[in-house]
Amino acid sequence: MMVAGFLAQLGTSTPIGQAGASPLVWEFAMLGVGRVEDGTLLGVIPGEWYRLLTAAFLHGSVFHLLFNGYAMYLLGTQLERWLGHVRFLTLWVLGALAGSVLSLLAEPNQFSVGASGAIFALFGAVLVIGRRLRLDLRMIGVLLAVNLVLTFVVPNISWTAHIGGLVAGLVLGAVFAYLPGGSAGNRARTVTHVLLAAAFAALLVALVATAPLIILR
Repeated sequence: MMVAGFLAQLGTSTPIGQAGASPLVWEFAMLGVGRVEDGTLLGVIPGEWYRLLTAAFLHGSVFHLLFNGYAMYLLGTQLERWLGHVRFLTLWVLGALAGSVLSLLAEPNQFSVGASGAIFALFGAVLVIGRRLRLDLRMIGVLLAVNLVLTFVVPNISWTAHIGGLVAGLVLGAVFAYLPGGSAGNRARTVTHVLLAAAFAALLVALVATAPLIILR
């Protein structure tokens, strides 16, 4: 889906071929609130809620896409085996949403694109679940540390998406890793996972709903 989104950007970009110039970015990138020249408001607060998720399927450059794609492969392959398809997808989506929500609250006037919130959620979940399984996580820890440093050193990187996604991954990773296991408890564990993930999603929705009170006060 990330590749498809980027190809769509290229197909609708300016003759120069810059993905960032695509009208898809203007229409679907993460933006809390903004105003165009005629006074029209854009963004999540005026009602474009879809931006919270569609931004994760757009990227600023080929390098941006390749980096996120590599991280997705590196972390996601094993994580999906651990969690299964449904819980893995839940983690990815809620990580992306958490990054967008923090962007909305902390930098509401900033355009941003990319699946970084989802990728950092994978980092967080791998750390928690791997620790629960007593795995050697030194390589993952180093990669995460390097990425966090780059987040605050390299210009034009959305720190809010990274931190929001990481927090979501740590929270959901703990939910998936530390609830009682065993074959007898599988059904109860699955139901509990679903309920807690839904509660986390409800919290994100509540934060979005109250964002105008926070930002426009």
